[in-house]
Amino acid sequence: MNNKLAAALTGAALVAALTGCGASHEEALNAWAKQVCDKVPPQEKKIQEADKLFSETTPDDSPEKVKEVDSKVFGQKAEAYRAIAVALDKAGKPPAEDAEKAGKLYAESVKGMKATAAAYRDLKTQVDKLDTKDQRKFADGLQELAAEPNRASKAGHDAFLQLQSGEIGTAMAEQPGCKKTSPSAGS
Repeated sequence: MNNKLAAALTGAALVAALTGCGASHEEALNAWAKQVCDKVPPQEKKIQEADKLFSETTPDDSPEKVKEVDSKVFGQKAEAYRAIAVALDKAGKPPAEDAEKAGKLYAESVKGMKATAAAYRDLKTQVDKLDTKDQRKFADGLQELAAEPNRASKAGHDAFLQLQSGEIGTAMAEQPGCKKTSPSAGS
């Protein structure tokens, strides 16, 4: 059995077991939130580390160093957002009372995280293609990409914030991994 199927069945079995054994709706939702929120802090830490690394570059750094750092930052952020999308995907749709709304928020969150990961992968690819031998051309290339990191983060950040509303948000807020946590909307 492949890992993705096994994870999906495990998540579904957990929710089914909780609801089948007389556990309340709230307990099932809390179990779902725990499954997601246990995966968020390590990814949030990667995003924060990438932001810190990004902020440590200076205009005096060589084009090669700037390119190397930017590439690492974008790659690290792509992986972090992808991991959050995978965690959401594995958890499945939250067992909320308003199943239709929960399904929509869940789908938008997964889509937003995947889009953010893809945007950062694209930024990494673009930075990796920049020619550092011509400093002017390199600077122009970076200037063209300057606003892209904020745009890339916005979709994932907004989607995660939307998911953290209503009863889903209440359940997530009770989990240590989601307390005051949302993937950064920054460079």
